[in-house]
Amino acid sequence: MKNVVFTIGRQYGSGGRLIGEKLAKELGIPFYDKELLTLAAKESGFCEEIFETHDEKPTSSFLYSLVMGGYGSDSMPLNHKLFLAQFETIKKVAKQGPCVILGRCADYALEEMPNVVNVFIHADIKERAKRAVEEYGEDPKTVESIINKTDKKRASYYNYYSDKKWGAMDTYNLSIDSGKIGIDNAVKLIKEFAEMIEE
Repeated sequence: MKNVVFTIGRQYGSGGRLIGEKLAKELGIPFYDKELLTLAAKESGFCEEIFETHDEKPTSSFLYSLVMGGYGSDSMPLNHKLFLAQFETIKKVAKQGPCVILGRCADYALEEMPNVVNVFIHADIKERAKRAVEEYGEDPKTVESIINKTDKKRASYYNYYSDKKWGAMDTYNLSIDSGKIGIDNAVKLIKEFAEMIEE
């Protein structure tokens, strides 16, 4: 595979991060998740903690934007500045060569770039709850509520900053039910898909 960049959107507990890590490892290419925050911080001059605080968090009100905007000649709200800094960082790492980028509207940032495979990982909520309890250490009593809240935040963030809909079929090239086929087969399927579109 030459110069393919993979973006991965995922429901909480679907194993999307693990799939992205395994895919990157098997292909011998970089994997970007929280690393994007570090890079964006270095490029923009904002401290990394600010990026972590706002990471994939939705902006739900005009009032919030006004409050975060601060004062001075540059009236753009802080959350918008942080998004744009991440947006530019995503484009920069993608131009450097093949990689796997997790979340953060990467598919939207790279929509004008050729050789990008946009993947969405999902699974039944029972499967996701099981993974979240066993692998992430979530409380079995509250796990489904945590899953729903996390997905809602991711959807709000994505829908606010992009002109697409999080999780919608036509937003991605490939949608995979990891609960049905498992992590390793999901990685295999993504690789096979990328090979087919290159031919």
